[in-house]
Amino acid sequence: MARESKESRHDRLRQALNEDLFLTDSELARLLGVSIQTVRLDRMEIGIPELRERTRQVAAERLRQVRAISGAEIVGELTHLVLGREGSSSLRITDDMLFTKRAIARGHYLFSQANSLAIAIVDAPVALTGLARVRYRRPVTRGEQVDARAEVLRVVGSRHLIRVVSQVNEDVVFSAKFYIVAKDDAG
Repeated sequence: MARESKESRHDRLRQALNEDLFLTDSELARLLGVSIQTVRLDRMEIGIPELRERTRQVAAERLRQVRAISGAEIVGELTHLVLGREGSSSLRITDDMLFTKRAIARGHYLFSQANSLAIAIVDAPVALTGLARVRYRRPVTRGEQVDARAEVLRVVGSRHLIRVVSQVNEDVVFSAKFYIVAKDDAG
């Protein structure tokens, strides 16, 4: 069996990342049938950044699409956004987010992550939280990464019902339903 040319492998690498920008180097290596080091060398040669940088670039692009809230007001890092439909964000729990006596994350960080994500996916110049039903499922500790996913369940007039589920690995740690009211302007 003849070895694949480098150009052909580069084309397959580009194609794989066009289909899923968040593939890790080890996943790409498995997919292409080469070593992780070969994937890294190929990425560098054709100017494709590592996963962390690709994720940061996507997040920055997503932030430019958000209308109802500024990027600085979003709690966590926005990782996915389809305005009016869905979004996700990630929040790493740091020491300053913990109760000092218990070493668990203060609930308002989980709430703020979910609430700011719900507001961010509403495609309106102004979006306000009208009602929130929240449920804390388990404590979150230092160093854990909370991944929140939001989806619009229903839109009636200017009211958007949005469900947010926050997880650490596969454990649901927080869930909420928000009624977000969209307005055309601040008035």
